[in-house]
Amino acid sequence: MTSNKLYDCLDERILLLDGGFGTMVQGYGLGEEEYRGERFRRWEVQLKGCNDLLALTRPDTVREIHEKYLRAGADIITTDSFNANAVSLADYRLEGLAYEISKAAAAVARRAADAFTERNPLKPRFVAGSMGPTNRTASMSADVADPAAREVTFRRLAEAYTEQARGLLDGGADILLIETVFDTLNAKAALYAIDTLCAERGQRVPVMVSGTLADASGRTLSGQTVEAFAVSVSHARLLSVGLNCAYGARQLLPYLERLAAVAGVRVSAHPNAGLPNVMGGYDETPAMFAEDVGEYMRRGLVNIVGGCCGTTPAHIFELSKIVGGYAPRPLPAPRHETVLSGLEPLRIVPEANFINVGERTNVAGSARFARLVREGNYEEALSVARAQVEAGAQIVDVCMDDGLIDGPQAMRTFLNLMASEPEIARVPVMIDSSKWEVLQAGLEATQGKAVVNSISLKEGETEFLRRAREIRRYGAAAVVMLFDERGQADTFERKTEVAERAYALLTGDGFPPEDIVFDPNVLAVATGIPEHDGYAKAFIDATRWIKEHLPHAKVSGGVSNLSFAFRGNNAVREAMHSAFLYHAIRAGMDMGIVNPQMLRVYSEIEPELLCRVEDVILCRRADAAERLTEYAHEVQQTAQAQPQAPDAWRAGTLEERIGHAMLKGVADYVEQDALEGYETLGSPMAVIDTLLMPAMERVGTLFGEGKMFLPQVVKTARVMKRAVAALTPYIERGAEQAPHSAGKVLIATVKGDVHDIGKNIVSVVMACNGYEIRDLGVMVESERIVDEAVAWGAQCICLSGLITPSLDEMAHVCEELERRRLRIPVIIGGATTSDLHTAVRIAPVYSGVVVHSANASRNSQILARLLGPGGERYAAVVKAGQETLRGEYLRREAARELVPIAEARRNARRTAPHRPVRPLHPGRMVFPDYDVADVEPYIDWNFFFPAWGMKGRYPEILDHPEQGPEARRLFDDAQALLARIRDERLLTLQAVAGIFPARAEGDDIRVTDSKGRERTLAMLRNQTRGEENRSLADFIAPEGDWIGCFAVTAGIGLKELAERFRAEGDDYSAIMAKLLADRLTEAFAEAVHAFVRRQMWGYEQGDPLPPGRIVRGEYRGRRMAFGYPASPDHSLKREVFDLLAVEITTGMRLTENWMISPGEALCGLFFADAEYFSVGRIDAEQLLDYARRRGMEAGEVKKIIPNNIR
Repeated sequence: MTSNKLYDCLDERILLLDGGFGTMVQGYGLGEEEYRGERFRRWEVQLKGCNDLLALTRPDTVREIHEKYLRAGADIITTDSFNANAVSLADYRLEGLAYEISKAAAAVARRAADAFTERNPLKPRFVAGSMGPTNRTASMSADVADPAAREVTFRRLAEAYTEQARGLLDGGADILLIETVFDTLNAKAALYAIDTLCAERGQRVPVMVSGTLADASGRTLSGQTVEAFAVSVSHARLLSVGLNCAYGARQLLPYLERLAAVAGVRVSAHPNAGLPNVMGGYDETPAMFAEDVGEYMRRGLVNIVGGCCGTTPAHIFELSKIVGGYAPRPLPAPRHETVLSGLEPLRIVPEANFINVGERTNVAGSARFARLVREGNYEEALSVARAQVEAGAQIVDVCMDDGLIDGPQAMRTFLNLMASEPEIARVPVMIDSSKWEVLQAGLEATQGKAVVNSISLKEGETEFLRRAREIRRYGAAAVVMLFDERGQADTFERKTEVAERAYALLTGDGFPPEDIVFDPNVLAVATGIPEHDGYAKAFIDATRWIKEHLPHAKVSGGVSNLSFAFRGNNAVREAMHSAFLYHAIRAGMDMGIVNPQMLRVYSEIEPELLCRVEDVILCRRADAAERLTEYAHEVQQTAQAQPQAPDAWRAGTLEERIGHAMLKGVADYVEQDALEGYETLGSPMAVIDTLLMPAMERVGTLFGEGKMFLPQVVKTARVMKRAVAALTPYIERGAEQAPHSAGKVLIATVKGDVHDIGKNIVSVVMACNGYEIRDLGVMVESERIVDEAVAWGAQCICLSGLITPSLDEMAHVCEELERRRLRIPVIIGGATTSDLHTAVRIAPVYSGVVVHSANASRNSQILARLLGPGGERYAAVVKAGQETLRGEYLRREAARELVPIAEARRNARRTAPHRPVRPLHPGRMVFPDYDVADVEPYIDWNFFFPAWGMKGRYPEILDHPEQGPEARRLFDDAQALLARIRDERLLTLQAVAGIFPARAEGDDIRVTDSKGRERTLAMLRNQTRGEENRSLADFIAPEGDWIGCFAVTAGIGLKELAERFRAEGDDYSAIMAKLLADRLTEAFAEAVHAFVRRQMWGYEQGDPLPPGRIVRGEYRGRRMAFGYPASPDHSLKREVFDLLAVEITTGMRLTENWMISPGEALCGLFFADAEYFSVGRIDAEQLLDYARRRGMEAGEVKKIIPNNIR
């Protein structure tokens, strides 16, 4: 409840922090003996100066200082614990007492604050646990000769801060204040510790972070600008961010203005009493100090103010005289901007056009960089990073994934060295690795807000979310590769499917959408394999879809992968990269890993080359790949690669070595490399899927393009067999340990289709998973497929097809199986197949199970589930999913006919003319604490009993022959808890209502706020033929009308009440409290509406209606809540919240998804004349028109009102 009071106070006014604690201690003139006390009388080192120890040895003095600040008017006092952490206390050999000192310091402050709160409950006092920066820095080296060295590690700091925070919380602190931050990495360690501790304890703690600036440059000691500092700690959902110490109030003002301009949370400031004089003292008087700090308040910059060095209770008392005359800085609306930081911030916004990620500090992509790191030549390796930044890279990608490199150590060393070079460190870092321990090492060495590259769903949802939570806890954004348990997403459908799933998981878990950077996988095109032809277009289309459907997420990609088939032909590669970027950026691509030296100016690419390149990228012609290859041969412009020693290729990465061996048919080392891959990846199938199969596909591409010949392909096949043979024992061992037994699988390409590349890959993958395969080849008739399956005893049939007629043939196979009353499972795959087609056209003709597989890697997973112990259960799940798909398909097909929106607008009519009524009291009315007793008569109990599973109307249900006794008991319990809520004030009812000038313009309602600004409430219109095509805008006159707005809640305090019941093991009362809060919210809305009709608007006169008639809606006017049929768009709540200043005047908050917190709340509009109706479904034309009027993308609107989209 203290936390709620704190937030309530912050909404109402600027809060006062206390002043300098050390300044006050100095005034007491304490000597060594007073610091030691009896307990530390024989301590081996001098203790004078360890102010934190006074919480144990002189708690009376500490409390006296607190009380002086409280009497001066401080709302928040800070604990005597600035250095009460193991790192700082080690100087006094007191590190083992960090927890005890912290707890004691908080307890002393707690007792003092509680005593003052008890004297005046209307001015509650709060305790902030002070957590200083320690006397070590994690971002800088103390050794000039070794810039990579660090006196303290992130992990050590986090451990020390954990114990300090634990002690402060156990001692009773309300807030944790990380202050005087000179190195943001230290602060991030503290934030990491606090978040981890709070998760362990199951509690949320308000956290303040306050930085300090080193000099007139306005940067921290570790080199960050004010803006970069704010970005670097923005992940922590702070109570406030601010500045303290270093400067006097006047000198701090310009930097505080910069901070307030970017901060998404409250802002605090506690400056010194001016700048120190020549003797180290402070000369600024309390009046001077108050005048300068008063300027912060006059400019609306702050929510919390206080003092630091040199300030005393007199300074705080002067502030208390003026603070009440100023309003707190309003919390800004969420910007949802993607902002990263090094020493400076980097905003990834549309105006930035495209963010270039430097790729040369990647050991997998740069042989030179890899060699330098392996040799330990970090100084020269650093020059690679410097050259990238000088060439225009806005983010530096650092990757240390190499079998010969200690990844975590190399990552840590290199990032530490980068931090010592301001020209490099000014840009953010992309920490790039497939190994979590390397990513973690990078995150613990980065003070700015980095981006992690990458995480994916490859290892399942649990591991995906675990890593995402840690990345957020470290304060980074995340690249999400579009992989899942089924493998890489290579088609538009798969890309959007995986992206949508990942987005839902991440945002549902609290990961900010603006910190999600999707990499939809830039894959090689024009390889000669037809399946690859659509890869570039799929990326561009997926990018466009992501930007339309996944709000605020960003898109990135590694562009060089695109032109892999043209390695050595830079003229073509540069044109491909430039053309691809041109179209991808227009589709919404925000950033990418690009070598600037491999780009051409789009407009300067030769027209013929550009045409052929875009044919490939946009998939405009079936022969695009051949035409571009032909052109490439004609215009070779690059020099041949320099000759290399025969075994020079062995110095490459494992992927490069295997690729070379496969391409050249060199079998000498392939067993060794395959086993190294097994040790690295941990799975023989991972070696096959990620190393061998891609190499084989490359060979197939070259063969298809005429760049390799049959003898070479035969040699390659020999290499492949030797690699698989080396892995076979491990495959067999895995098969023995697998949770399913392998079975017999028959596979065929159906009649009329000669394509077999995909089928062959599937055969290899399934065989490697221990299944016995019978491959019937291509052009196989349905009867033969079934005959062979029966004769051989196949346990599953896999059908492949690439062309559209193959779909009908697959259905014929299933019809033949059904005719023979067989129930052999069938797996469908191929480029033209889909989940929907399988569900609608194939599954209905067969009583057995038919499963669609999107790619080769998924087949083995499907087989494991089909043939395993839970096979019947899995089949039932598949069939249920297909039934859902069929139902949705049929509903879409049978959608009601809609009239065009223009016709619907012409059809609009009102049941009676609407005459505007001028309100008696326009404007806003706040209901800060409405009496529950005044709301009770408006409770509609009809919705209470169904929530408990009891059907019937109130009060008749109380006398029901069967349900009556239980209903009466339930009703009695509800009345008893309702009485407690009323008498003990367990819930707080708050509301804001207002009436504003309005006019209708088309389907928009234009509302004028209290400052004369016009806001737009866009409305939807019913388009169903045969219905009255109404819009809420029809109930507002074109000129001179008025509209009411409201937001109400009865849920403040519910969370604490329910938690208290659950802690007592009383889930029944917890549920009852929730349902009563729901009923009270609806009743409160009726009560507020009645007040508005009679007292504010004044059109309802005469004797008040009895509550029963009000509950039944027997009055003039209507209350239309957002999310309901007449106004289904929840996002309009933001307009009303801003009109009414709801978040400033009440405890209600609106989330980024337009849900109100607490959940027991309503928000909507009051109309003097209106009727209830349903918008129903709308067509694409109205969707686009509405999106335009709302200033949104159509995809975003679809997500908000999915049930209204045809």
